[in-house]
Amino acid sequence: MGKPTGFMEISRVENPYRDASERLRDFDDLHVSQPADARRAQASRCMNCGVPFCQSEFGCPLNNLIPEWNDLLYRGMEREALARLLATAPFPEFTGRVCPALCEKACNLESEATTNRDNELYLIETGFERGWVQPRIPRQRTGRRVAVVGSGPAGLAAADLLNRLGHAVTVIERADRAGGLLMYGIPNMKLPKAVVQRRIDLMEAEGVRFLLNTEATPEITNAFDAVLLCGGAKRPRALNVKGVFAVDYLTAATRAVLSGGAPAIDARGRHVVVVGGGDTGNDCVGTALRQGCASVVQLEMLPAPPVDRPCGNPWPQWPRTLRTDYGQLEAIHRQGADPRIYETTVKRLLSGRIETVKLKGFDPIPGTERVLPCDLLLIAAGFVGCETATAMRFGVSPDPRGRMMPEDGSHHLRDKLFSAGDMRTGQSLVVRALADGRAAAMEIDRYLKEGAQ
Repeated sequence: MGKPTGFMEISRVENPYRDASERLRDFDDLHVSQPADARRAQASRCMNCGVPFCQSEFGCPLNNLIPEWNDLLYRGMEREALARLLATAPFPEFTGRVCPALCEKACNLESEATTNRDNELYLIETGFERGWVQPRIPRQRTGRRVAVVGSGPAGLAAADLLNRLGHAVTVIERADRAGGLLMYGIPNMKLPKAVVQRRIDLMEAEGVRFLLNTEATPEITNAFDAVLLCGGAKRPRALNVKGVFAVDYLTAATRAVLSGGAPAIDARGRHVVVVGGGDTGNDCVGTALRQGCASVVQLEMLPAPPVDRPCGNPWPQWPRTLRTDYGQLEAIHRQGADPRIYETTVKRLLSGRIETVKLKGFDPIPGTERVLPCDLLLIAAGFVGCETATAMRFGVSPDPRGRMMPEDGSHHLRDKLFSAGDMRTGQSLVVRALADGRAAAMEIDRYLKEGAQ
């Protein structure tokens, strides 16, 4: 374990945010990293519990060997710690930035949990900085070809593992850059795009081929021995009023950051209303503030979560409690008040305004209407499944929840066709998509070895 008394002597300290006044002026990384001695001190707090819930079903979907690499980090064996991390984690530079750290919520230290996410980010960034992360090219190739449709978290994780297993992998992506939601769905300040591109470049050096600006069709994939669909759950949930879907807004914002030009959908000088209280809604709030919006409000149909764990939600489950994320903190800094309004939805659009109404359950409460200024309505109400056109092209019928999930719960749809990630499970976390992509890769590997014709 780390230092036996470390958790008693050393307080939990996360990587701090940059000052709000500073970070609101740009789309650069939100956080300030800490030096090696601070990371080792934080790693020393890991108790190497007899039952490490951090790597259990309640903690890490990747089953990262968290106590082991924390101990190695504490002892200054950073290269060995990174190797232990990479044994199970394909892209720590992503999860170290965007994972909600389920492992920390399942830590035996509870509210004073070990800073696993910051620790893994330190290890992978140190590895890149010191040249420890190099292309790992398979010694032998199997002669089998696999097409991965979609280059989001699941697609990249599957492609990475299939390539390591010796198969020739081609990732087919219809966008102009690889990365899926990692590239265009998550803002640059949360996940810098140079970090995503660095991983894509590394995978290309390892032998993975990326076919961009290409819509996958059966005519293209027929030449492959196996096909994995990782197109995500991209069909957004609509409202009874017309607005701009969050994914379109965030994509336009990222394209502008990458090009240095003006965004196609710009919040500058506009009164913005975001419908949806989740992570994507928060990202819209943070993006609108950076673009110089006149004001921003965030509507949530559900009641405000409790501050403390509710009954029926015990540790080590993920706590269903109130969280105030970076975008909401920035809105409080800029506007002086929390932008969130709970149990409220949009009733109708007016000229330069919207009319909202309070809800009881999902039913409007008469007489609670309120008019708010609104020049830009962003809909971040979640997703309802995979795109219909993709399912039709490959002759697959999604289940009632819009998922391409076989009845037996596997990844194998039929013949040589497989699915993984949000397309299979429905909208979920990046870390779960990574785990599902790796599971699909192992299933495909068995399929190719056991009798694919």
